[in-house]
Amino acid sequence: MEEVPQAACETVEAVEGVHLTQLAVGERMSVQQFHIEPGAAVPEHSHHHEQVGYVAKGTFTFHVDGEEYVIGPGDSYVIPGGEPHEARNDGEEPVSGIDVFSPPRANPDWQD
Repeated sequence: MEEVPQAACETVEAVEGVHLTQLAVGERMSVQQFHIEPGAAVPEHSHHHEQVGYVAKGTFTFHVDGEEYVIGPGDSYVIPGGEPHEARNDGEEPVSGIDVFSPPRANPDWQD
């Protein structure tokens, strides 16, 4: 087993108002914490990784394949690999949660 203390994890601001913390990274999957400020957006992108997520706090809106999905506290989601998607926080409070990627994903290529 490998322990990954929170203090050892670096948080990056991938785009303005979107903070990502790479947590544990294994051979077949990775876990990432996200924090999205009000008004911030994750630009449309796609990746070969399957993405499974859980929202702990706040509400944000995904746009996937022409559809809009509002995801709130306690909700989870699955985005298949290769599916273009974007997300934005139109609310007045930050959104935070966890994403799991398989295979493991480093910080996104849309990061500045």
